Amino acid sequence: MNTAGHSEATVRRGLELTPFRGLRYDPDRVGSLAAVTSPPYDVVVRPDGLHHLQDADPHNIVRLILPQAITPTARNEQAADTLRRWLSEGVLTTDPEPGLYVYEQRDGDGMLQRGIIGALRVSDPSEGVVLPHEDVMPHVVADRAALMRATSANLEPLLLTYRGNGSTSAAIEVVERVAAHPPLLATTTEDGFSHRLWSITDPADLARIQSDLARHQALIADGHHRWATYRRLRAEHASPSPWDYGLVLLVDTARYPLRVRAIHRLLHGLPVADALAALEGLFRIRHLPVPLPEALDALADAACAGNAFLLTGDGAFHLIDRPDPDLLARTIPADRPAAWRTLDATVLHSTLLDHVWHIPEDSPAHIAYIHDTAATVEKAERDGGTAVLMHPVREEVVRDLARQGVTMPRKSTSFGPKPASGLVLRALDL
Repeated sequence: MNTAGHSEATVRRGLELTPFRGLRYDPDRVGSLAAVTSPPYDVVVRPDGLHHLQDADPHNIVRLILPQAITPTARNEQAADTLRRWLSEGVLTTDPEPGLYVYEQRDGDGMLQRGIIGALRVSDPSEGVVLPHEDVMPHVVADRAALMRATSANLEPLLLTYRGNGSTSAAIEVVERVAAHPPLLATTTEDGFSHRLWSITDPADLARIQSDLARHQALIADGHHRWATYRRLRAEHASPSPWDYGLVLLVDTARYPLRVRAIHRLLHGLPVADALAALEGLFRIRHLPVPLPEALDALADAACAGNAFLLTGDGAFHLIDRPDPDLLARTIPADRPAAWRTLDATVLHSTLLDHVWHIPEDSPAHIAYIHDTAATVEKAERDGGTAVLMHPVREEVVRDLARQGVTMPRKSTSFGPKPASGLVLRALDL
């Protein structure tokens, strides 16, 4: 663990975002742009969601980011073959000149997010330029690395945030000026989000953005496994090479704050009754005969006072809170900051999973990480497992820990909205 800390003032070499020639769908060759997009690969967790996207259009991006075949090798070869075929058929075309891309998302509730997509220089955490805040699972990094090697492409951008000067920064000035013009593409996906994309190719505008970003560090909001994959692949290639850079979306949260949601856990093979029985005397347990929205409100209220979780899967909701202090003292490492020791995710992983339920956190056979709350509940009820619903952590806590070099337990947060996959790709051999 690195506790030396990383502040903006100590960053010697800031963010280096470079233009690239984007790969984009030809609107005339696909049913619609909305029909070929997808959420990020790790959000598409249920087979019904995957099949729905595959059926939406024969060229949906899930055929690249989540190829379906019997073995991992066959899956990756299939993705590479599909990408080559779409390029040869003109389904995907390369933009004529390198650029950065302004990306905008809006929803029906008035939320507006804009950021810049580009190829970011890959750096190690010790440099204090790109700060991770979660641990990663080695098997997921290996899976993503094999796919990127096979396709020689960054198929979807990571979501990174930085704290700029809001509307007064040079980068935001360029972003908002560019966004006043007609976009390269515009589409609305079935979740109600509208998406627009513009390219920035003017050398003066590119220089303004790069100079501005060079003074900042970024927090990985979504994409820890893919960033770890970028680092692994960079190490495999002699520098300089295209693998020195990886595709990202950078959002200035001083101007466009993100939403932070929780990622829930689904414990396979652990019935709710057994999970609750193991907690007797260790947590306060309250049974809530209310629907999901009210149960989540009760969780939010309890989380204001301390660690709290909502267990379900048996048709009811069970609020657990007020953990035994002696239990926490025995099970949570004492060599971390108090802000880390008191995280719900820390208590879940160090205390509940490790010591109470004895569930390995990195075993897909035992645990799944699901973003959608209703889907987590539904799957737990269908499979007879236990859903552990979490309350989200605040962005300031995440950023402060990351600057101290302290990573949170894996899958602790879900920042959003996440960029849609399929709007712009980066081929490393172009």
